[in-house]
Amino acid sequence: MPFMQFLEMLSMLVTIFGLPLAIFFFVFEQRKERVNEEEEIYQMLSDGYTDFLKLSLGHSDLRLQSQDATVNLTGEQRDRLLAMFAILIALFERAYLVAYEPDMPERKRRRWASWEDFMREWCRRADFRNALPELLPGEDPEFAVYIRRLAQEEAQPRSS
Repeated sequence: MPFMQFLEMLSMLVTIFGLPLAIFFFVFEQRKERVNEEEEIYQMLSDGYTDFLKLSLGHSDLRLQSQDATVNLTGEQRDRLLAMFAILIALFERAYLVAYEPDMPERKRRRWASWEDFMREWCRRADFRNALPELLPGEDPEFAVYIRRLAQEEAQPRSS
């Protein structure tokens, strides 16, 4: 077989097998990179929530770890409580903007479910729900609708 025919045959083999294989590996690596980026974002958000919980422990007089609303607060305590709720709303909004999609795949839906659980937990507190009208102006409109819906659902008495 002459050298030119051999090169032509190799060129055809590369075109037939190599190009699709290269495209496959490119798409595979892109998908892997996207999953890694999603994981990194989720981890950063989780770290932010952990930091918030640590911050709330530093303000134990506000009883933020309680499921019940904190009552009989001084003016200074009410201001700190509102500031803590504002930090929490900002974190929830950020999570909503980067992690929520209406029709998300199972992997994303499982991650989002933990954020929705956090939001529902806080929405069960009457003082948090009552602060929402003051906290939500200026926030993303879709997020505001979403958290208001959760708050409304969590305000309903639970049947046993």
